[in-house]
Amino acid sequence: MFTKTKLTLITALFLSGAAQAETVLNVATAGDQNMVDYVKTWLGPKFEATHPGVKVRVVGTGPGDAGSNKVIEKLTAQKESGAKTWDIDVAVVHQKAGGELVEKGLLEKYRQQIKTGSMVSADNAKNALGVNVEGYVMPMFLSQTAIAWNSEAMKTPPASYDELVTWAEKNPQAFGYNGIKNGMSGVSFVVGWIYAYGTDAKRLSALPYDKSVENNWPQAFEKLKNFNKYVTFTPGNAGTLDMLSRGEITMGPVWVDMFYSWKDQGKLPPSLKLTLLAPGMPGQPMYYVTPAKAAQPQLAREFIELATSPEVQAEGIVKQFNWYPGIDAENVKSKLDEKTWQKLFAEISPEALAEYGKSFPIAPYFDDIKEGYESQVSN
Repeated sequence: MFTKTKLTLITALFLSGAAQAETVLNVATAGDQNMVDYVKTWLGPKFEATHPGVKVRVVGTGPGDAGSNKVIEKLTAQKESGAKTWDIDVAVVHQKAGGELVEKGLLEKYRQQIKTGSMVSADNAKNALGVNVEGYVMPMFLSQTAIAWNSEAMKTPPASYDELVTWAEKNPQAFGYNGIKNGMSGVSFVVGWIYAYGTDAKRLSALPYDKSVENNWPQAFEKLKNFNKYVTFTPGNAGTLDMLSRGEITMGPVWVDMFYSWKDQGKLPPSLKLTLLAPGMPGQPMYYVTPAKAAQPQLAREFIELATSPEVQAEGIVKQFNWYPGIDAENVKSKLDEKTWQKLFAEISPEALAEYGKSFPIAPYFDDIKEGYESQVSN
């Protein structure tokens, strides 16, 4: 017969053994809190349900490039320490960081080893702002900017930057954006302007960096300075949407996922729609990566395979967040109801997204664009 003390000891030993038997998959994600919540409360439990004895531990590293840089710093430190295994198994990082991680030799090449690896053909799965990342990354989703327009105020929106300029001159202060302050939607518009009137996206999104490429940018900035006489400046990403919702402006650049989330919440009228301007506007993916010395490399691949499966991309990425899927849209369509598909792609088709959805420039050109705007447009 067991005494109470013996039973307590046995229970403690059992729990200790169970804890030791539990396998932990460490996931670090850059991005806003919604990214952390998505993995912690939805994707992680989904993976655990199919992997008994595995616990997904999620850590958020913070929004923006700073969050991705923390992943780079952590893995660099572990590499330099000579550790045999590193304590991140899967990381979610921005496009720029994906390229830096590959250049620093911190990632494992894995895409060809997972079933979903063949479901993505977009250039952003191969090229991260001039760095060849083929095989090292899987896009989690694509966040795209576009032009929101009020269909009650016009029958058809401008189809290009040229048409927008003409329209704005005829309709002063009806177009609004935030310049390059307080939100990336305005920055995206300015980058698209340089693609239209300075240097094309293909050249600026690829190495090598060559300052002489920028020789005709002063004329593009002068044209933008003149255009700005006819626009309304907004306080930022949310500010542009607010002014659109109140009818204070008729058009403006927005993030597609933010636009549709506001619509779902009833904060935008049904009359507001989206379009992409030719020759294109930039967006960016978030990447799933696995470090070169992950403690659980096989589980990491299985986790990413689940995360990029058509079912999860449909239910998690598209339905929950209104993001464009990381894998090719055609692989997700059969998993979405017609209403959801139409909401996301009726206004900007997969074909239009492929043609006019561009990458941001590589860092040196991106910095030069922002500096050029400050010195030649906003002064």
